[in-house]
Amino acid sequence: MEIAFYLAAGVAVASTFRVITHTNPVHALLYLIVSLLAVSMCFFALGAPFAGVLEIIVYAGAIMVLFVFVVMMLNLGSDAIEQERKWMTPGIWTGPSILSAVLLAQLLYVLFGHSTGAAIGQTTIEPKAVGISLYGPYILAVELSAMLLLAALVAAFHLGRREAHD
Repeated sequence: MEIAFYLAAGVAVASTFRVITHTNPVHALLYLIVSLLAVSMCFFALGAPFAGVLEIIVYAGAIMVLFVFVVMMLNLGSDAIEQERKWMTPGIWTGPSILSAVLLAQLLYVLFGHSTGAAIGQTTIEPKAVGISLYGPYILAVELSAMLLLAALVAAFHLGRREAHD
Protein backbone atom coordinates (compact mmCIF):
# COMPACT_ATOMS: atom_id res chain seq x y z
CA MET A 1 0.00 0.00 0.00
CA GLU A 2 2.96 2.32 0.40
CA ILE A 3 3.26 2.40 -3.38
CA ALA A 4 0.03 4.40 -3.56
CA PHE A 5 1.49 7.07 -1.30
CA TYR A 6 4.78 7.29 -3.17
CA LEU A 7 3.08 7.36 -6.57
CA ALA A 8 0.71 10.14 -5.42
CA ALA A 9 3.66 12.06 -4.00
CA GLY A 10 5.47 11.71 -7.34
CA VAL A 11 2.42 12.98 -9.22
CA ALA A 12 2.21 15.92 -6.78
CA VAL A 13 5.86 16.83 -7.33
CA ALA A 14 5.62 16.49 -11.13
CA SER A 15 2.44 18.53 -11.43
CA THR A 16 3.74 21.19 -9.04
CA PHE A 17 6.86 21.47 -11.18
CA ARG A 18 4.62 22.01 -14.21
CA VAL A 19 2.74 24.74 -12.31
CA ILE A 20 5.98 26.57 -11.68
CA THR A 21 7.39 26.19 -15.19
CA HIS A 22 4.26 27.10 -17.19
CA THR A 23 3.97 30.69 -18.38
CA ASN A 24 0.30 30.33 -19.30
CA PRO A 25 -1.87 30.82 -16.21
CA VAL A 26 -4.68 28.55 -17.47
CA HIS A 27 -2.32 25.63 -18.03
CA ALA A 28 -0.65 26.23 -14.68
CA LEU A 29 -4.06 26.20 -13.01
CA LEU A 30 -4.87 22.80 -14.51
CA TYR A 31 -1.67 21.34 -13.10
CA LEU A 32 -2.31 23.06 -9.77
CA ILE A 33 -5.65 21.26 -9.49
CA VAL A 34 -3.91 17.95 -10.24
CA SER A 35 -1.30 18.76 -7.60
CA LEU A 36 -3.99 19.44 -4.99
CA LEU A 37 -5.74 16.19 -5.90
CA ALA A 38 -2.44 14.34 -5.52
CA VAL A 39 -1.91 15.78 -2.05
CA SER A 40 -5.45 14.68 -1.23
CA MET A 41 -4.57 11.19 -2.43
CA CYS A 42 -1.58 11.22 -0.07
CA PHE A 43 -3.98 11.89 2.80
CA PHE A 44 -6.18 9.00 1.68
CA ALA A 45 -3.18 6.69 1.46
CA LEU A 46 -2.07 7.68 4.97
CA GLY A 47 -5.46 6.77 6.41
CA ALA A 48 -6.90 10.27 6.78
CA PRO A 49 -9.94 10.30 4.48
CA PHE A 50 -11.49 13.31 6.21
CA ALA A 51 -8.37 15.40 5.61
CA GLY A 52 -8.33 14.19 1.98
CA VAL A 53 -11.92 15.23 1.41
CA LEU A 54 -11.28 18.60 3.06
CA GLU A 55 -8.31 19.08 0.74
CA ILE A 56 -10.52 18.49 -2.29
CA ILE A 57 -13.41 20.63 -1.12
CA VAL A 58 -11.49 23.54 0.33
CA TYR A 59 -8.45 23.81 -1.90
CA ALA A 60 -9.35 22.30 -5.27
CA GLY A 61 -12.91 23.66 -5.11
CA ALA A 62 -11.87 27.07 -3.78
CA ILE A 63 -9.12 27.47 -6.38
CA MET A 64 -11.59 26.88 -9.19
CA VAL A 65 -14.15 29.29 -7.71
CA LEU A 66 -11.44 31.89 -7.17
CA PHE A 67 -10.26 31.56 -10.77
CA VAL A 68 -13.80 31.97 -12.12
CA PHE A 69 -14.32 34.93 -9.77
CA VAL A 70 -11.17 36.67 -11.01
CA VAL A 71 -12.08 36.09 -14.67
CA MET A 72 -15.56 37.52 -14.07
CA MET A 73 -14.17 40.54 -12.23
CA LEU A 74 -11.60 41.37 -14.87
CA ASN A 75 -14.18 41.17 -17.70
CA LEU A 76 -11.53 41.06 -20.40
CA GLY A 77 -13.89 40.95 -23.38
CA SER A 78 -13.89 39.15 -26.72
CA ASP A 79 -10.12 39.37 -27.29
CA ALA A 80 -9.50 37.36 -24.16
CA ILE A 81 -12.11 34.78 -25.16
CA GLU A 82 -10.37 34.25 -28.51
CA GLN A 83 -6.97 33.95 -26.81
CA GLU A 84 -8.40 31.43 -24.34
CA ARG A 85 -9.76 29.32 -27.21
CA LYS A 86 -6.25 29.17 -28.67
CA TRP A 87 -4.83 28.13 -25.29
CA MET A 88 -7.40 25.43 -24.55
CA THR A 89 -6.66 23.04 -27.38
CA PRO A 90 -7.33 19.33 -26.74
CA GLY A 91 -3.62 18.56 -26.43
CA ILE A 92 -3.38 20.77 -23.36
CA TRP A 93 -5.61 18.40 -21.40
CA THR A 94 -3.42 15.33 -22.03
CA GLY A 95 -0.94 15.81 -19.17
CA PRO A 96 -3.45 16.68 -16.44
CA SER A 97 -5.80 13.93 -17.64
CA ILE A 98 -3.12 11.22 -17.44
CA LEU A 99 -2.01 12.35 -13.98
CA SER A 100 -5.63 12.52 -12.79
CA ALA A 101 -6.32 9.02 -14.11
CA VAL A 102 -3.31 7.71 -12.16
CA LEU A 103 -4.67 9.39 -9.01
CA LEU A 104 -8.15 7.96 -9.58
CA ALA A 105 -6.74 4.44 -9.95
CA GLN A 106 -4.76 4.91 -6.72
CA LEU A 107 -7.80 6.21 -4.87
CA LEU A 108 -9.89 3.25 -5.91
CA TYR A 109 -7.09 0.89 -4.90
CA VAL A 110 -6.71 2.50 -1.48
CA LEU A 111 -10.45 2.69 -0.79
CA PHE A 112 -11.42 -0.79 -1.96
CA GLY A 113 -8.16 -2.73 -1.75
CA HIS A 114 -7.64 -2.52 2.00
CA SER A 115 -10.11 -3.78 4.56
CA THR A 116 -9.54 -1.11 7.21
CA GLY A 117 -9.52 1.87 4.87
CA ALA A 118 -6.15 3.03 6.14
CA ALA A 119 -3.36 2.20 3.74
CA ILE A 120 -0.21 3.07 5.67
CA GLY A 121 -1.49 4.24 9.06
CA GLN A 122 -3.49 1.84 11.20
CA THR A 123 -6.04 4.37 12.45
CA THR A 124 -8.49 6.68 10.75
CA ILE A 125 -8.71 10.32 11.79
CA GLU A 126 -12.24 11.26 12.81
CA PRO A 127 -13.82 14.64 11.96
CA LYS A 128 -14.30 15.37 15.67
CA ALA A 129 -10.55 15.15 16.24
CA VAL A 130 -9.92 17.59 13.39
CA GLY A 131 -12.49 20.03 14.82
CA ILE A 132 -11.07 19.82 18.33
CA SER A 133 -7.59 20.41 16.95
CA LEU A 134 -8.62 23.38 14.79
CA TYR A 135 -10.80 25.11 17.33
CA GLY A 136 -8.68 24.19 20.34
CA PRO A 137 -5.02 25.13 20.30
CA TYR A 138 -5.11 26.53 16.74
CA ILE A 139 -8.10 28.86 17.09
CA LEU A 140 -5.94 31.96 16.64
CA ALA A 141 -4.52 30.67 13.35
CA VAL A 142 -8.02 29.82 12.07
CA GLU A 143 -9.34 33.28 12.97
CA LEU A 144 -6.31 35.05 11.46
CA SER A 145 -6.68 33.14 8.20
CA ALA A 146 -10.39 34.10 8.11
CA MET A 147 -9.45 37.78 8.51
CA LEU A 148 -6.81 37.46 5.79
CA LEU A 149 -9.35 35.95 3.39
CA LEU A 150 -11.85 38.72 4.20
CA ALA A 151 -9.21 41.39 3.52
CA ALA A 152 -8.35 39.70 0.20
CA LEU A 153 -12.02 39.64 -0.79
CA VAL A 154 -12.44 43.36 -0.05
CA ALA A 155 -9.22 44.18 -1.94
CA ALA A 156 -10.32 42.13 -4.95
CA PHE A 157 -13.67 43.90 -4.98
CA HIS A 158 -12.06 47.34 -4.94
CA LEU A 159 -9.50 46.43 -7.59
CA GLY A 160 -12.17 45.04 -9.90
CA ARG A 161 -14.63 47.88 -9.64
CA ARG A 162 -15.41 49.47 -12.99
CA GLU A 163 -15.45 53.04 -11.54
CA ALA A 164 -11.87 52.71 -10.35
CA HIS A 165 -10.68 52.23 -13.94
CA ASP A 166 -12.72 55.07 -15.48
